[in-house]
Formats: sequence, structure tokens, C-alpha cells
Amino acid sequence: MKDLKNEKTLAAKEAVKYLSNGQIVGLGSGSSAYIAIAEIGELVKNGLNIKGVPTSEKTRELAESLNIPLLKIEEVDAIDITIDGADEFTTDLQLIKGGGSFLLKEKVVAALSKQEIIITDSTKKVEFLGKFTVPIEVIPYAQNYVLAEIQKLSGTGKIRLVDDEPLITEQGNVLIDGDFGLIQDPALLAEQLIKIVGVVEHGLFINIATTVIMGVDDATEVFLKK
Repeated sequence: MKDLKNEKTLAAKEAVKYLSNGQIVGLGSGSSAYIAIAEIGELVKNGLNIKGVPTSEKTRELAESLNIPLLKIEEVDAIDITIDGADEFTTDLQLIKGGGSFLLKEKVVAALSKQEIIITDSTKKVEFLGKFTVPIEVIPYAQNYVLAEIQKLSGTGKIRLVDDEPLITEQGNVLIDGDFGLIQDPALLAEQLIKIVGVVEHGLFINIATTVIMGVDDATEVFLKK
């Protein structure tokens, strides 16, 4: 049995080596990112001078508990480096993100970042994206329309529920989890999804990551943007 938490921890420890004094750092969301934030908290405690930009309220609360200085997204023009996780990645660094429902803020922070470092365990590497569903953030008014449009793209969609009620994101939207099977052309699907009226954003992160650090057993493997 693989120790996935250990793999994530190894990847996080490797990722924080990229940090240096004076940087603005995007702080991701999700289990891998939270391990990295704990590592950053230790570095700050030991004198590292950075400021973080959180991608969710949970991230903000965790960072504050670790005394990591924070900036609001409105206060930054650019982010030096972001450390985040992913639900799936391919070796050409295409990603599915958003399993934790924070994909919109994560993508805004990623778009502002000069470097986007993704940390994962070894189960997240795939040949083709699509075993994990694609989260699609949608305004509630348009949810039925978007579900119908997803079918036109040869997919199926389900509104994500929590306690039998639609999950509401921090921006007040619903999430549709889209199943398109194994995705042969993620860039094309990303373009098709964002054109659907009512779609705010989706979890296909195309040509955004610059580095993926994957924990493998007791080591790490690094994939770089070509």
C-alpha cells in the first residue's frame, strides 16, 4: 500500500524550496496544498519573509492560524509563485482541478502567477485526463441549460450535492461535475465549455502549470513545462 500522505508531504517539502524572501505566494486549496501551507508556516516561523494570497476561506483560515502574512487578491498585480494541488495531471502538465470546489479562485490566482507549482501523490498522474470528472462552476439560473449543453458535447453532468442539497461555492454558484470519458483534446473541451452561457469557469487547467512535483514512494519526480 502506498503512503499517499507521505508522497504529498515529500512533494510539498520539495516545492517550498522554490520560495525566497520578498515573494508574493499563492496558497492553494485541498489536501496537498494544506500540507504545503503547513511547511510554509514553519518557514515563516523561522524567518522567511513572504506574503500569501489564499485561494479559499479554508486556506485563509489555515494560513492565519500559522501566522503567514496575507494579501487580498485585489492588492496584487502579480504573484511570484503559487503552490497548489490537482486531481489529475498529464506529463505535458494539463490538469483537472476543483474537486474541493475552489477552482474559480484557484484559476484566478494561477492566472496571476509567474510560476504555478503543482504537488501531487503518484495516483494523480494519468495518460489522458477524464477519469476524474471535470468540475464546472455555473450560475444557478443556468444550471439546466448547461446540463443540456454538456450532453451536446457527448458528456453527462451531475450537480454536486452536499446533504442532498446543491453545493454552493464561495461565489454563490453551483458545481456541475462533467463526465466526458477520457479526454483526447483537453484544450478543445476547455474552449467549448467556457463558451457555454452561464458557465463561470471550469476545472480544466490548460497550459497553466509550470512545474508538477509528484511524490513517488520515498522520492519525488519533477515534470517541467516544455
